[in-house]
Amino acid sequence: MMLRWLVGGRVGPVWMWKALLIFVAIGFAGQLLGVIFNKSIHTAGRSIFTSPDAQGPSLGSCQPHTHIMFLKTHKTASSTVLNMLYRFGEERNLRFALPLGYQLGYPLPFNAHRVKGYRGRGAMEYHIMGNHMRFNKPEVEKVMPADTFYFSIIRNPVALAESSFAYYKEVAPAFRKAKTLGDFADDPRKYYDPRLRNNHYARNVLLFDFGMDHNANFSEALARRAEQMIRQTFKLILVSEYFDQSMILLRHALCWPLDAVVSFSLNARQQKPSILGGMSGSWVGKVATAAGVGGKGGRSQAKTATNVTEEQREKLRQWNALDWHLYKSFNRTFWEEIHRFGHAQMEEEVALLRMRREDLARVCLRDGGKPVEAHRIRDKNIRPYQSGLVKILGYELQPGLDNATRTSCLRMIRPEIQYKDVLDAKQFLRPLMAQAQPVQQNQGLMVAAGNSLLRQDSFRTGERPFGGEAGRRTVEEVERDWARSRSVRRNQTLLGEPDKGRMR
Repeated sequence: MMLRWLVGGRVGPVWMWKALLIFVAIGFAGQLLGVIFNKSIHTAGRSIFTSPDAQGPSLGSCQPHTHIMFLKTHKTASSTVLNMLYRFGEERNLRFALPLGYQLGYPLPFNAHRVKGYRGRGAMEYHIMGNHMRFNKPEVEKVMPADTFYFSIIRNPVALAESSFAYYKEVAPAFRKAKTLGDFADDPRKYYDPRLRNNHYARNVLLFDFGMDHNANFSEALARRAEQMIRQTFKLILVSEYFDQSMILLRHALCWPLDAVVSFSLNARQQKPSILGGMSGSWVGKVATAAGVGGKGGRSQAKTATNVTEEQREKLRQWNALDWHLYKSFNRTFWEEIHRFGHAQMEEEVALLRMRREDLARVCLRDGGKPVEAHRIRDKNIRPYQSGLVKILGYELQPGLDNATRTSCLRMIRPEIQYKDVLDAKQFLRPLMAQAQPVQQNQGLMVAAGNSLLRQDSFRTGERPFGGEAGRRTVEEVERDWARSRSVRRNQTLLGEPDKGRMR
């Protein structure tokens, strides 16, 4: 009627009004659909970290542990575990026992005064300790409360040797002298000198990280004694090859929500597709896994990237016999824990964890979580540092996230060194310096040792053993040299090109 009146009269041709009404209807519908669409996207992005799924299955009436000591072993997916601790603590404003630099005095035995701000036993409450150290229980107990939960993670020594060889090739003299890991495995003593700095990476490095003599001749009695010392302190030993199952056990031990143990793989290495696999199911972004352990027996059947033969793998087990004993023993204990937990319940909770990881990857990560080379990451502040013979990959955030979601997603992918700087700045109430990039390799490869960073040139020209004999340096002299050679200011990242340098 109105249209007939408008046209009948006198205000323009019919076609013009029909077109106008159509445009108005389309505009209104588009606006309505846009509001609904935007609202749904915003709500999904905003609520993903606060949805009921974030909590996971009920844990009953237990209270979350907030006093935690994690012994961060080398090349065991420990950087991913540390990221979880960083996130949990930051979200709850807990205090970290942070290093003066980036490691707690490693490779020297830990000393309480390596903790930034430490003023004596009981002077300050620390909640979480997790940066690299060589474990020294009496000194750790000076820092951490009596009710602290101690845990660590281990890996099959054969797969660990492959990873260490690639990562520490230019750091450990024993690896640098060997052309391939196979060559090293065939005759380790030809390349290995226990007196040379950083050669601890080349033999029984797990035992070394736990603070014991990694060069001792193997005996069953010695191996069992080392195992017992670890059991007396550490309430849970995770297994890298079964990372998702480890996370479920850890969640229940700490009484943490599910999201606290959901992760994307950090510090992962780029490898060829033919050697993918390992960690029992999907892990978004996991491109370099440990070799599978073949179930409860503990023996790896997977080939490593170096294509060492089975005979050479057996030689690596013998060379790392103390680590191999620890791995077999704690792998058995791990599966005993799962049996007590219940295999059916474990499968159910692992499935929920993986589903949650995929959901968070879809929200947080560009291209569904596909890891990328460091130089391709647009945000220089989240580029992982590079080390050794392989490329360390990272992630890019999904564009268009709301602030709250972006903050939570960023925590999940922030590399270890940058995250430590962020926590340090918050904890010690100072402005965070602009994140800089690693040192160029042609300026001298940098290696973290204790609280200092040493030029790699010195390892080539100054491989002097230290010990008590004349002409050799004592440990105290080495420590003083390391302190004098600090090449970066405390709590700042390295300067240089974004896709070169090293992380530790």
